[in-house]
Amino acid sequence: MELQSILTRENFVSSGKSKDIYRIPSGQYKGKYAFVFTDRATGYFDEKGKPVFDPGYDNVVGEIPGKGSVACKFATYFFRLLAKRGIQTHYIDTVSDNVMIVEPATPISMPEQGPEFEGSAPLLNLEWTWRNSAMGSFWRRYPFVRPCADLPQVIEAWTKDKTDTLITFDSLTGAGVMTEEEVSTVKELVKKIAQVIYEEFAARGLHVLDGKIELGRLKSGDGHIALIDEISPDVLRVCNGYKKGENRSCVNARECITTSLSGDKRRISAKYQLSAAELEKIFLK
Repeated sequence: MELQSILTRENFVSSGKSKDIYRIPSGQYKGKYAFVFTDRATGYFDEKGKPVFDPGYDNVVGEIPGKGSVACKFATYFFRLLAKRGIQTHYIDTVSDNVMIVEPATPISMPEQGPEFEGSAPLLNLEWTWRNSAMGSFWRRYPFVRPCADLPQVIEAWTKDKTDTLITFDSLTGAGVMTEEEVSTVKELVKKIAQVIYEEFAARGLHVLDGKIELGRLKSGDGHIALIDEISPDVLRVCNGYKKGENRSCVNARECITTSLSGDKRRISAKYQLSAAELEKIFLK
């Protein structure tokens, strides 16, 4: 497959925080999309201006060499695993270390309903998270919860933009973005995907703290909702020090978890959270 003739300005569709997307104009995969996994990484800058890489944040703060290839390998592994479990995704094939072929899909979105009013904006896409532990933005929003406390696979929906915003399920149905039946179906789908991922990591002695995925309506077939985008270290937080204790708390939380408060900004991190490179050694060896 001649990737150089595909990955051109003429075929460019869009860029995200970690991927570039191109339309395939001809050949075996004509009409499909090529996903290019880049080394771009999200996170935040600490007090000294040093980038801290954390997939739970929205802003790209730098690059991690080799991250794109790792992300592509992860996504390939899990897309194929989910297919074996009967969960449909947009995945078709992987054609290089960091390039994947996928079915085009339409994001779950909505055009602005009042374009004549200044400040109106469309809903571009939704992101779905699941929480097994009170980490990341969950704890920052709800600091009354014990850091890293066990959660019953809490499902959340977020609007995707430069800054992701939490949206309630009632708001999705009330605004007409989705029907109640679709929301119910999607919540169950996210739980199934999350459970497959959790069990796969648990089999290696690892604990998935939380994760996020995107869903969309496939343009092929009947257009039903399926998993799109990726499953990779970019969208998962995983630790290797989890040990279930009393009161829904990890027994290692005191030595693992660090929190801080500066003004009204809270931070939380886990010493035993694995980096992409560490996950690669464990998971892709």
